[in-house]
Amino acid sequence: MSRESRESGESASPGIGAGIDPRLLRAFVAVAEELHFTRAAARLYVAQQALSRDIRRLERTLGAELFVRTTRQVTPTADGERLLPYARRVLDAQDELTAAFARGQVSRPVLVDLNSPGLISGRILELARERVPEHELMARFESGLTGAATELLAGRLDASFGRYGGLAPAVRARLDQQPVRYEPMAVILPEDHKLANLAEVPLDALAGEQIYAGAGNPRTPEWTALAELLFEGRGIEVAPPAPLAVGTEEFRRVMAKWRNPVLVVRDFPAMPETVQRPLVDPVPLSPLSLVWRKGRVHPGIAALRETAAALAEAEGWLQRPADSWIPAIDSRIMTTWF
Repeated sequence: MSRESRESGESASPGIGAGIDPRLLRAFVAVAEELHFTRAAARLYVAQQALSRDIRRLERTLGAELFVRTTRQVTPTADGERLLPYARRVLDAQDELTAAFARGQVSRPVLVDLNSPGLISGRILELARERVPEHELMARFESGLTGAATELLAGRLDASFGRYGGLAPAVRARLDQQPVRYEPMAVILPEDHKLANLAEVPLDALAGEQIYAGAGNPRTPEWTALAELLFEGRGIEVAPPAPLAVGTEEFRRVMAKWRNPVLVVRDFPAMPETVQRPLVDPVPLSPLSLVWRKGRVHPGIAALRETAAALAEAEGWLQRPADSWIPAIDSRIMTTWF
């Protein structure tokens, strides 16, 4: 404590500010510059609830109120004004450090796992390429997020899409994610199936059926687990493992041979000799997130995040239908991410 502080009667904790998460400072600077929590949250691609929580955490850490909040405006307090130049210097230094070690990674292609051809992730990739034409974003197809997570952590992939809540907690702790969409689910039926003439298939109508949901595929256990949660108590079974098919044509051939209905998202590509029908009563949702390794910084990943956020906002991808179903863990992750 300085002599001036002792004479004025101020007190301070030893090491105050030590170990402050730069994310909290970034949240503070965004609010201080935008003077609006909603705009600051959009700028950082975070939920407003998470942003408010970070500001409160920083205030508790510093022992100071940083903003005066009213229903109409947000203004920095004297302590907030005092913190702002320090916070900017810390973040500038962090960005400079990150850039210094990321230069070697920027030149190589960004490898983006789309899971399967024809899904919404492909649209995000195409638009992201337009944002950063000077960088190469290459598509890969790992089939499921569990399989992709291993590649992400090993540095052999840079980004993927899938059900983040279906990963093991220890894996999630090493990955970052951004919610992209609540994807309504559907069922693929043989053309002559008894339910094929329905425009929509109520979940209860599938009672007694065995539905293929990737059982036995080591790359997609998060999808199989989602199906098990959905079918529980409804008299629907997950079909036993089928031979692992690689590619759309092989998948179509195997499914035609086994004739089990297939659980998919509604964007799943059409297959010959089948019909796809939306599931309703309730509408089951598959939570889709963009996922990357913690600490991985690249303009291509930033472009993917910006594109996904813009599409989600424009097309209402993160608005849940009134009559919908989603596992509790996924609901928490999709609404409290930061």
